[in-house]
Amino acid sequence: MNPQELQDKAWLGDAVLSLYAREWLLRHPLDSDLTRSQLFIRMTSNNFLSGLGDPTRIEAEIGLIYEQQGLTAAFQHIQEKILPLFLRQMAKRQRGLRGSR
Repeated sequence: MNPQELQDKAWLGDAVLSLYAREWLLRHPLDSDLTRSQLFIRMTSNNFLSGLGDPTRIEAEIGLIYEQQGLTAAFQHIQEKILPLFLRQMAKRQRGLRGSR
C-alpha cells in the first residue's frame, strides 16, 4: 500500500473502530470510575493502539477488512484483535485502583 492508500484505509478504519467502540460501550457498561466518553477515548486512541503495533497500520487493516468483507467482518476483527487488550488494560487499571485505596 502506498502512503496515501494507507492513510485512506486508516481514516476509514478509524471510523469503523469508533462505531464499534461506541456500540460496545453502550452494551457493556464497565465497572470503572471513567465516563463512557473517557473509555471511548482510551479504546480508540493512538496511544492504546500502539500497544498492538503502528496505529495507522492497525486502522488501515480495519478499513481494508471493512471494504473487502463488510462491517460484520471488521467488527469481528476488532473483537478478536483489539478488544482483548482493552479489557486486559481496564482490568489492570481497576486492580491498581483497588490496591491504592
